[in-house]
Amino acid sequence: MFFAVLGLLALVFLLHLQWKKRTANRIGDPRLVKQLTRSYSAPLFIFKFSLICLAIASGIVAVMNPRRPGEAEGGQRKGIDVAIALDVSKSMLAADLAPNRLERARQFIIKLMNAMPDDRIALVVFAGKAYLQMPLTADHGAAQLYVSSATTDAVPQQGTVISDALNMSARAFTGTEHRFKTVLLISDGEDHDEDAVRTAKTLAEQGVMINTIGIGSTEGASIMDPAIGDVKKDEAGNTVISKLNESTLQEIATATNGQYLRLESSDAAVSAITKQLSQIDKTAFTDLSQVNFKTYFIYFAAAMFLLLIAEQLIPERKKLVHV
Repeated sequence: MFFAVLGLLALVFLLHLQWKKRTANRIGDPRLVKQLTRSYSAPLFIFKFSLICLAIASGIVAVMNPRRPGEAEGGQRKGIDVAIALDVSKSMLAADLAPNRLERARQFIIKLMNAMPDDRIALVVFAGKAYLQMPLTADHGAAQLYVSSATTDAVPQQGTVISDALNMSARAFTGTEHRFKTVLLISDGEDHDEDAVRTAKTLAEQGVMINTIGIGSTEGASIMDPAIGDVKKDEAGNTVISKLNESTLQEIATATNGQYLRLESSDAAVSAITKQLSQIDKTAFTDLSQVNFKTYFIYFAAAMFLLLIAEQLIPERKKLVHV
């Protein structure tokens, strides 16, 4: 698309030449025209235009930043792809796990990523709707920033639609090969969607394993509403109690040959999940974030600069020899 500029410039140049020819014809007397334009050099004019075109082409290539892989620092990795679906509904603000469910979930995810340095991670956040917060990446530093910034304000629609989260997690994977891919669902299980288990079974047929992490307690806890600075209450004025619904999470894990865990100790949960994921075949992939690329844009930028200077220094008129 950028190089189309050169075609447009060439068209303008041809139109300009035709205009000059028509103007010369209007004068009428060829000898007079020749006398008036005897210092004009058509070859120099075309040469200067060619330099401008070459300068523009060099600038375009410089903007495209041509590069080639240099030395790799762990550029080739062997791991699996993990899509983490994190529940960010308001019920995750319940404090039955101190300081609250969501903060404990984020702490667990960061510890898990530290224990999985060779795996690629995608992050899906969901409540009443699911969003791909971060596509698959082996850059765990960036991934931790995304996890730390996941709050209950990330999804405006409230609720807990697990089936939407599972479908979005499946779409986070690239390609058609599912042997090296798994979904990790982290939620309190308060699902307002009856399609969760059915969706899990569909993904299981595609070879995707879903492991589930339950956040909270079966006894439940009240939910702090940051908007009013008090606990959330229903229409009757009663305090809303959010309880961990383990049955849905267990069904999802069982349907996909995955594992269900209730998050109590983050270290124990990380150990159990990494042991489970170690049973999955791993594939080698290139981690571009660990590859040092040698770039060449500076050479093309310098060429553009020199060509523009040369175009300015070359005269358009030829020197006349006086007899």
